[in-house]
Parts: sequence; C-alpha cells; structure tokens
Amino acid sequence: MKLPAHNRYDYEPINRRKDYTWPGGKRLAVYFCNNIEFFAFGAGLGSDSTGGPAPQTQRNYAWRDYGNRVGIWRMFDLFDELNCPLAHNLNSMILDQHPDIGERMIKRGDEFVAHGRSNSERQGDMWEEDEARLIAETTEMIRKFTGKNPAGWMSPWVSQSRQTLDLLQEAGYLYQCDWPLDDQPIWMRTRGGKILNMPYPIETNDSPMMLMRLHTAGELSTTWIDQFDEMLDQSHKGQSLVCPFVLHTFILGQPFRLRQLRRAMQHILRHRDDIWLTQPGEIAGHIAKLPAGTVPGS
Repeated sequence: MKLPAHNRYDYEPINRRKDYTWPGGKRLAVYFCNNIEFFAFGAGLGSDSTGGPAPQTQRNYAWRDYGNRVGIWRMFDLFDELNCPLAHNLNSMILDQHPDIGERMIKRGDEFVAHGRSNSERQGDMWEEDEARLIAETTEMIRKFTGKNPAGWMSPWVSQSRQTLDLLQEAGYLYQCDWPLDDQPIWMRTRGGKILNMPYPIETNDSPMMLMRLHTAGELSTTWIDQFDEMLDQSHKGQSLVCPFVLHTFILGQPFRLRQLRRAMQHILRHRDDIWLTQPGEIAGHIAKLPAGTVPGS
C-alpha cells in the first residue's frame, strides 16, 4: 500500500545523528516566543475563551484585544524583571495598528518572527499567488518598521499549503516553525534550496493546552517545569536539544496566569548557567554555520 507522502525530509532517528554543541559548549537551547496577534472584528477566524469554536463577537474580540492593551505590557515587564530574551510571532498588522508594541520590542532587542498579516486568515487555504502576496506584504511591513527582513516565519494557525515552504525559501527566510516533528532543527527541502525547521511546541503551547485541552494555569506551570527538567537531563546524555516555550498575550497575560508563568520561568532561569538562553534566530544562525552533514538535511 502506498499512502500520500511528502519529500521535504528523510527519516533520521535522533540517536543516529552527528553530535554538535551550542555556543559555550551548552547542550540545551531555550527560547521563549510570544504570539502578538491582530484580528478582524466580527469576522474571520479567531480564538475563543470557552475553548471551542464560536462565532466572532464583541466578547471574544475584546478578550483577545486585552492581550494587546494589557497582557503584552505586563509580559514585557516580567521578561525585563527576569532579564530574559524574547522572540515574538508577530502579525504584521500590529505594527500598523499598535506601533507602540513594535517600538518596545526594538528597545528590548526582541526578535521579530513573521506571523502573517493577521490571525483572522489561514494561508493554508490560499492559492499560491495569494499566499505569495501575503508573505511579501508581511515581510515588507516588518522590514519597513525594523530596517531588516525577518529571518523566521510562523504561519497563522500553524497552517501551510503544499507550496508554503517553497514560497518562504524564495522570499529569503532562513527558518520556519510550522512542523512540530523534532527536538532538534533539521533542514527541509524546497524547490529552490533548503529551509530550516525550528522546533516549536504544540503539546506545551499555552493556547492548545488551555483553550482546547482545558488545563489550568497551575498545570501549565508544572508541565513547563517538567518539560524543561526532562529535556535538560536528555541533553546531558549527548544530544544538543532545543526547548521552546510559547505564550499568547491574551492567555498568559491574564494576571492569575502571569503569576504561574513567573513561577515556571523562575525555575527555568535558575539553570541559566547550564543552558543557552536565546532566540530562535540565533539558533538558526548557529545551525547555518555548522559543517555540511552535521544536521539532518544539510
């Protein structure tokens, strides 16, 4: 029997790969990536605080807008307090509608990861020409605001079409985060070359955890601590790994959840000397400099 398949990467089990280390000889790279999202009012796609699919109303629009009005600013303060680097999956319309957020990101030295124009649309449903236009518009808005093109891409709703990887590589992207297949970066094939797949969590992502699987804030904190502790142990067994943590401003920016986020981060950052605390773009840049044949797909 032959099933539908793809040709983007080959199977290579983690225990058969070549060894390498992160800067400073570290074995575990840790990054925190926030999602800063913009939504249409009363139309399109959107999350809902009840967890299940729901019509777009003033209620769930306002709940999400809380993240841009309040949550993100408290998150900025928390990451300043803990002296922690941060990356953001950023809908480019944020820069037009809420430029104060982008200015704070620049001041902090945060990484701008392109996240489409808005989370009211899903690029996996688009024709190739329309998707190419979405990528180009997103890239140009971030370039115009920051003075440089973003190195990384995260699709709205983690949604890709058959040609997304090709279009991203052709647009100059070094990495993307849409294939949650590994604890190490791997190179993926495109019709014009290769693009890096950056580890990005689905299991420990605050949105599916809290809105779909209905975990509590305390459970999320425990999960993050367990994830970190186990991956730190695994990395000491001879594999350099990436441990990402994903946040949403309208979810973890709520005060009672922010308290649990602080507790998890305090635990993780007590191990600051044992890890490479970084951003996904820095990880991708390090991988790109490794000798050919070191990383799967290279």
